[in-house]
Amino acid sequence: MKSLKKHVLLPVSLLIVLAVLAVAHSRVLAQQAKPAAPEWSVNATIIEACSCSMFCPCYFSTKPSPEHEGHGGGGKHYCQFNMGYRVNRGSYGTVKLDGIKFWIAGDLGDDFGDNQTEWAEVTFEPSVTKEQRDAVAAILLGPGHIYPWKWSSFTVGKDAPVEWKATKEGAEARLDGGKGGEIILAHNPTAMSGDQTVISNLKYFGAARNDGFILMPTQSHAYRVGPKPFEFKGTNGFMITIDMTSKDVH
Repeated sequence: MKSLKKHVLLPVSLLIVLAVLAVAHSRVLAQQAKPAAPEWSVNATIIEACSCSMFCPCYFSTKPSPEHEGHGGGGKHYCQFNMGYRVNRGSYGTVKLDGIKFWIAGDLGDDFGDNQTEWAEVTFEPSVTKEQRDAVAAILLGPGHIYPWKWSSFTVGKDAPVEWKATKEGAEARLDGGKGGEIILAHNPTAMSGDQTVISNLKYFGAARNDGFILMPTQSHAYRVGPKPFEFKGTNGFMITIDMTSKDVH
């Protein structure tokens, strides 16, 4: 009886060992087959405006300004924004991003402390390639990236030209010549001199580095495309240059 038990259990044990080795080997193959994420870097300047009062509280907390009664909001918290992006230099693997421009409009919602935001739409210039568009999405979106939240809706709009101009006196960005949207910012009128007013040592969402928020209240900022257009005057506005690489993602 002992001899029979020995002959029965030995093959079963061997099968278990072989099965474990097979599973481990398949996992190693899967890891080897999965390509490593490309290294990337980006340095970009953003002309940005939103519906919040000056200066936007979203950079100090997760609740936008409630003072929207005058804009028909009935005191509701929301942060409807426009961003005119110009990439100064950047790459994603072998894909170069230098000089591309794109526009992001959307709404952060009433409180993004739960990592949930409302909607956003990105519009690229026609010259931006598919590889560059994919690279921008991979760099900007996702946990540990520049905009780390979960969006209820994030869409891509129809291609349109993006005009982008900045001086010491102000900054302007227009989407499709202003038909799609515009951001017009003016030099801070409460500045003590002709120099720009800058807030430093303050994080821009998930970006690893920035050169400071150059405060410039809006003369106008509007998004005129799709089912959720908006327009504001005299609200928060600034310009900022951000810098980040794949090594900064944790």
